[in-house]
Amino acid sequence: MTDDDVLQNVGTRLRALRTDRGRTLTEIAEDTGISVSTLSRLEAGGRRPTLELLLPLARTYGVALDDLVDAQAPADPRVHGHPVERDGMTMVPLTRQPGTGLQAYKQLFPPRWQVGNTDQKVHEGYEWLYVLSGRIRLLLGSRDFVLGPGEVVEFDTRVPHAFSNPFAEPAETLILVGPQGERMHVRARPA
Repeated sequence: MTDDDVLQNVGTRLRALRTDRGRTLTEIAEDTGISVSTLSRLEAGGRRPTLELLLPLARTYGVALDDLVDAQAPADPRVHGHPVERDGMTMVPLTRQPGTGLQAYKQLFPPRWQVGNTDQKVHEGYEWLYVLSGRIRLLLGSRDFVLGPGEVVEFDTRVPHAFSNPFAEPAETLILVGPQGERMHVRARPA
Protein backbone atom coordinates (compact mmCIF):
# COMPACT_ATOMS: atom_id res chain seq x y z
CA MET A 1 0.00 0.00 0.00
CA THR A 2 1.42 3.38 -1.05
CA ASP A 3 1.25 6.64 0.89
CA ASP A 4 -1.34 7.89 -1.62
CA ASP A 5 -3.52 4.84 -0.91
CA VAL A 6 -3.39 5.54 2.84
CA LEU A 7 -4.24 9.24 2.37
CA GLN A 8 -6.82 8.79 -0.41
CA ASN A 9 -9.95 8.89 1.80
CA VAL A 10 -8.84 11.38 4.46
CA GLY A 11 -11.01 14.20 3.07
CA THR A 12 -14.11 12.01 3.02
CA ARG A 13 -13.46 10.94 6.63
CA LEU A 14 -12.91 14.54 7.76
CA ARG A 15 -16.15 15.70 6.14
CA ALA A 16 -18.08 12.77 7.67
CA LEU A 17 -16.68 13.50 11.16
CA ARG A 18 -17.58 17.17 10.88
CA THR A 19 -21.10 16.63 9.58
CA ASP A 20 -21.83 13.78 12.01
CA ARG A 21 -21.02 16.18 14.83
CA GLY A 22 -23.09 18.99 13.33
CA ARG A 23 -20.09 21.33 13.07
CA THR A 24 -19.29 23.98 10.47
CA LEU A 25 -15.96 24.59 8.77
CA THR A 26 -15.78 27.91 10.62
CA GLU A 27 -16.17 26.21 14.00
CA ILE A 28 -13.47 23.65 13.17
CA ALA A 29 -11.19 26.45 11.94
CA GLU A 30 -11.63 28.27 15.26
CA ASP A 31 -10.87 25.07 17.23
CA THR A 32 -7.79 24.08 15.21
CA GLY A 33 -6.30 27.32 13.90
CA ILE A 34 -6.50 25.93 10.35
CA SER A 35 -8.10 28.26 7.80
CA VAL A 36 -11.56 27.53 6.44
CA SER A 37 -10.19 27.39 2.89
CA THR A 38 -7.55 24.82 3.88
CA LEU A 39 -10.15 22.71 5.68
CA SER A 40 -12.44 22.91 2.66
CA ARG A 41 -9.65 21.83 0.29
CA LEU A 42 -8.69 18.96 2.64
CA GLU A 43 -12.26 17.69 2.69
CA ALA A 44 -12.58 18.00 -1.10
CA GLY A 45 -9.28 16.19 -1.70
CA GLY A 46 -7.66 19.29 -3.21
CA ARG A 47 -4.99 19.52 -0.52
CA ARG A 48 -2.64 16.75 0.57
CA PRO A 49 -3.04 16.07 4.32
CA THR A 50 0.07 16.59 6.43
CA LEU A 51 0.81 15.63 10.01
CA GLU A 52 0.68 19.31 11.01
CA LEU A 53 -2.92 19.50 9.71
CA LEU A 54 -4.13 16.09 10.86
CA LEU A 55 -2.95 16.24 14.49
CA PRO A 56 -5.15 19.20 15.52
CA LEU A 57 -8.08 17.75 13.55
CA ALA A 58 -7.77 14.37 15.27
CA ARG A 59 -7.68 16.18 18.63
CA THR A 60 -10.73 18.31 17.78
CA TYR A 61 -12.76 15.31 16.63
CA GLY A 62 -11.54 13.12 19.51
CA VAL A 63 -10.30 10.34 17.26
CA ALA A 64 -6.98 8.58 16.84
CA LEU A 65 -4.77 9.76 13.98
CA ASP A 66 -4.98 6.21 12.57
CA ASP A 67 -8.75 6.64 12.22
CA LEU A 68 -8.20 9.56 9.85
CA VAL A 69 -5.58 8.02 7.58
CA ASP A 70 -6.40 4.32 7.49
CA ALA A 71 -10.01 3.61 8.33
CA GLN A 72 -10.12 -0.14 8.32
CA ALA A 73 -13.32 -1.93 9.19
CA PRO A 74 -13.53 -2.72 12.90
CA ALA A 75 -12.76 -6.32 13.77
CA ASP A 76 -16.13 -6.64 15.50
CA PRO A 77 -18.92 -4.36 14.24
CA ARG A 78 -21.28 -5.30 17.06
CA VAL A 79 -22.15 -2.59 19.56
CA HIS A 80 -21.66 -3.57 23.20
CA GLY A 81 -23.56 -0.83 25.00
CA HIS A 82 -23.82 -0.79 28.76
CA PRO A 83 -27.35 -0.21 30.07
CA VAL A 84 -27.94 2.99 32.03
CA GLU A 85 -30.76 3.40 34.52
CA ARG A 86 -32.56 6.75 34.77
CA ASP A 87 -35.31 7.15 37.34
CA GLY A 88 -36.06 3.40 37.17
CA MET A 89 -36.16 3.28 33.35
CA THR A 90 -33.32 1.48 31.54
CA MET A 91 -31.67 2.83 28.39
CA VAL A 92 -29.45 0.54 26.30
CA PRO A 93 -27.23 2.39 23.78
CA LEU A 94 -27.42 0.89 20.29
CA THR A 95 -24.77 3.14 18.73
CA ARG A 96 -21.06 3.35 19.56
CA GLN A 97 -20.23 6.92 20.51
CA PRO A 98 -22.82 8.96 22.42
CA GLY A 99 -22.70 12.67 21.71
CA THR A 100 -21.38 12.31 18.14
CA GLY A 101 -24.47 12.64 15.99
CA LEU A 102 -27.65 10.62 15.72
CA GLN A 103 -27.90 8.04 18.52
CA ALA A 104 -30.22 5.07 18.99
CA TYR A 105 -31.35 3.58 22.30
CA LYS A 106 -33.60 0.77 23.44
CA GLN A 107 -35.68 1.91 26.41
CA LEU A 108 -37.16 -0.46 28.97
CA PHE A 109 -40.04 0.98 30.99
CA PRO A 110 -41.01 -1.10 34.05
CA PRO A 111 -44.71 -1.59 34.88
CA ARG A 112 -46.34 1.39 36.59
CA TRP A 113 -43.35 3.66 35.80
CA GLN A 114 -43.94 7.36 36.51
CA VAL A 115 -47.69 6.80 37.12
CA GLY A 116 -49.34 10.16 37.62
CA ASN A 117 -46.23 12.10 36.53
CA THR A 118 -47.41 15.02 34.40
CA ASP A 119 -44.18 17.05 34.71
CA GLN A 120 -43.51 17.81 31.04
CA LYS A 121 -40.01 18.72 29.84
CA VAL A 122 -38.66 20.63 26.83
CA HIS A 123 -35.33 20.65 24.96
CA GLU A 124 -33.96 21.40 21.48
CA GLY A 125 -34.36 18.88 18.67
CA TYR A 126 -36.74 16.12 17.62
CA GLU A 127 -37.47 12.71 19.06
CA TRP A 128 -38.51 9.64 17.14
CA LEU A 129 -39.85 6.71 19.18
CA TYR A 130 -41.07 3.25 18.11
CA VAL A 131 -42.95 0.98 20.54
CA LEU A 132 -41.65 -2.60 20.39
CA SER A 133 -43.86 -4.09 23.11
CA GLY A 134 -46.22 -3.03 25.88
CA ARG A 135 -47.82 0.40 25.98
CA ILE A 136 -46.60 3.82 27.02
CA ARG A 137 -48.32 7.13 27.65
CA LEU A 138 -47.13 10.32 25.97
CA LEU A 139 -48.25 13.72 27.18
CA LEU A 140 -47.50 16.19 24.38
CA GLY A 141 -48.55 19.68 25.34
CA SER A 142 -52.27 19.48 26.09
CA ARG A 143 -52.69 16.15 24.25
CA ASP A 144 -52.59 12.68 25.84
CA PHE A 145 -51.66 9.57 23.80
CA VAL A 146 -51.44 5.85 24.57
CA LEU A 147 -48.96 4.17 22.20
CA GLY A 148 -48.94 0.42 21.56
CA PRO A 149 -46.69 -2.05 19.70
CA GLY A 150 -45.79 -0.90 16.20
CA GLU A 151 -46.78 2.72 16.77
CA VAL A 152 -44.32 5.53 16.05
CA VAL A 153 -44.20 9.14 17.20
CA GLU A 154 -42.00 11.96 16.02
CA PHE A 155 -42.25 15.43 17.49
CA ASP A 156 -40.50 18.72 18.06
CA THR A 157 -39.09 18.50 21.58
CA ARG A 158 -39.64 22.20 22.17
CA VAL A 159 -43.25 21.13 22.76
CA PRO A 160 -43.61 20.13 26.45
CA HIS A 161 -43.69 16.34 26.72
CA ALA A 162 -43.53 13.45 29.20
CA PHE A 163 -43.50 9.65 28.91
CA SER A 164 -44.85 7.16 31.44
CA ASN A 165 -45.91 3.53 31.68
CA PRO A 166 -49.01 3.45 33.90
CA PHE A 167 -49.84 -0.08 32.74
CA ALA A 168 -49.34 -3.48 34.42
CA GLU A 169 -46.91 -4.80 31.79
CA PRO A 170 -43.39 -3.57 30.95
CA ALA A 171 -42.84 -1.63 27.71
CA GLU A 172 -39.90 -1.54 25.29
CA THR A 173 -39.20 1.19 22.77
CA LEU A 174 -36.55 2.26 20.29
CA ILE A 175 -35.67 5.96 20.31
CA LEU A 176 -33.53 8.03 17.96
CA VAL A 177 -31.96 11.16 19.42
CA GLY A 178 -29.78 13.79 17.76
CA PRO A 179 -27.05 15.75 19.57
CA GLN A 180 -29.60 18.36 20.65
CA GLY A 181 -31.87 15.69 22.13
CA GLU A 182 -29.06 14.40 24.35
CA ARG A 183 -28.95 17.69 26.24
CA MET A 184 -30.49 17.78 29.66
CA HIS A 185 -34.25 18.24 29.77
CA VAL A 186 -35.54 21.35 31.51
CA ARG A 187 -38.92 21.79 33.15
CA ALA A 188 -41.64 23.18 30.93
CA ARG A 189 -43.14 24.93 33.93
CA PRO A 190 -41.98 25.54 37.51
CA ALA A 191 -42.27 22.56 39.89
